[in-house]
Amino acid sequence: MHELFSINWPGMDWLHPSLLLILGSLLIPVFRGAVQQVYRLTLAAAFMVAVFSTVPGVYASFQFLGMDMMMGRADQLSLVFAYVFAIMAMIGTIYALHVKDNVQHMAGFIYAGSAVGVTFAGDLLTLYVFWELMLLSSVWLIWRNRNPISFASGFRYLLVHAVSGVLLLAGIVLYYSQTGSLAFERIDVEGAAFWLILVGFMVNAAVPPLHAWLTDAYPEATVTGAVFLSAFTTKTAVYTLMRGFPETEVLIWMGAVMTIWGVTYAVLANNIRRLLAYHIVSQVGYMVAGIGLGTAMALNGSAAHAFAHILYKALLFMGAGAIIYMTGRAKLTQLGGLYRYMPLTFIFYMIAAFSISAFPLTSGFVSKTMILEAYAENQMAIIWLMLSLASAGTFLSVGLKLPWFAFMGKDSGLRTKEAPTNMLVAMGIAAFFCIYIGIRPEWLYQFLPFQPVEYNAYTMGHLLWELQLLLFVGLIFFLLLKYVGPKEKITIDTDWIYRKAAPRAVGFVHQHGTAAWHAFLAGLRWPLDRIVDAASRHHGPQGTLARTWPTGSMVLWVAVLLAASLLIYYL
Repeated sequence: MHELFSINWPGMDWLHPSLLLILGSLLIPVFRGAVQQVYRLTLAAAFMVAVFSTVPGVYASFQFLGMDMMMGRADQLSLVFAYVFAIMAMIGTIYALHVKDNVQHMAGFIYAGSAVGVTFAGDLLTLYVFWELMLLSSVWLIWRNRNPISFASGFRYLLVHAVSGVLLLAGIVLYYSQTGSLAFERIDVEGAAFWLILVGFMVNAAVPPLHAWLTDAYPEATVTGAVFLSAFTTKTAVYTLMRGFPETEVLIWMGAVMTIWGVTYAVLANNIRRLLAYHIVSQVGYMVAGIGLGTAMALNGSAAHAFAHILYKALLFMGAGAIIYMTGRAKLTQLGGLYRYMPLTFIFYMIAAFSISAFPLTSGFVSKTMILEAYAENQMAIIWLMLSLASAGTFLSVGLKLPWFAFMGKDSGLRTKEAPTNMLVAMGIAAFFCIYIGIRPEWLYQFLPFQPVEYNAYTMGHLLWELQLLLFVGLIFFLLLKYVGPKEKITIDTDWIYRKAAPRAVGFVHQHGTAAWHAFLAGLRWPLDRIVDAASRHHGPQGTLARTWPTGSMVLWVAVLLAASLLIYYL
């Protein structure tokens, strides 16, 4: 038995932060009222202390069935992501203090803990376990919105990420068969293993055309759940791409396309959280492009931008969530004049909007310009221009369109009041980091993976270029104000393809499959028919599904996925 399973855990005083948060979350239902609020805050604080106390090194290394496993591996790259995940877990906990939903709180903590588990995973199998745990916990943040559309969107979110997990697991098995190692370092193999793992990561990074799950599901999540969702899934994918696929040329162009794709759809969006969700796609594009370039400055820029993005994007979703929580409305065509009644929310939102738009003295400026500078140094003018244009589109939609039509502009007649105190405190903490990092970028730079960081964002060239770009966009917006207003309309994205293809594919299998396959399908006929029915529908102005999904169907598909995974693993 010792030969099959032996463990070496140097530094037994180190407790894996993920286990602390995941196991601690199971006790949340034991407490009630203020006691539970104190417990959740204490647990989030303990998690943050555990993460920030972790020193570089290898922990929980062991052998299992002759394979070298490493549950804990901390270095500069993993720590910078773990730090911001821990900060975000605390901010999200404060923002959700008023919520009375044990399932949602447990799901959020397990989700955050699993994200840190991915960053500390030293082997691919441990990474896969936490990867799947992120999926199974995060989907509840969508379902707990408790309406047919959120349930359908969450189920599709589950299916898309289940496919991603199967691709990743298949790639891991092939990688191990080729190399005899599960160590999660740069993926240097050629062939199917390389591409399966890469695509598995790219799905979670929301790289087009594999991105529609994000913009479909995040707007349908709970008010507090969307804040957690905006922080973890895509950024853990950025971390894995940075660890496994630096200097992968295809990521340069995919990242550049992401930046343009996201802002284009954001400009067209009417739902405030869908607008912000498309900007996750765009902003992650900067990170992906930096990873593809692979120089020290580009990788540092991607890590810095991920850190800054998690905080300002969470603040944007918190501001949007406060609007929805207080007014019950999510469309720009239904909002207006809220700055009179929600002035603090408006101020905090604008700090985040300036940050994502890369205004000087904000966090986005000191991170995004690093990626642009890396491309300028390598004289890649087309990519640099694409990233710069995307920055202009970001300010147009997030910094001008959304605040003008939600907070300013024509008064919608809503008579509301400011968001609850805990929500404002959470927004204030995130806003503080947005400004503090912009004023003192060296605080962030000390955490970056490639040291020393010899970069100065506040050069005259950077300042003049950004200010000219932003002022020009502002001028164009107000000159064309009557043409850029929100409209009730449908925007068709890449998900339209598999919405239309799914019924035909399943119908083909029903008609031409073998007898054995027909027998297998007979056992799954009910959930398959529901998939065909839902995939063929295109209800509502945003094209979301309006068909409910039974929990039993979800359990069935998860069971099929787990059985297939075990079969692949042992064969």
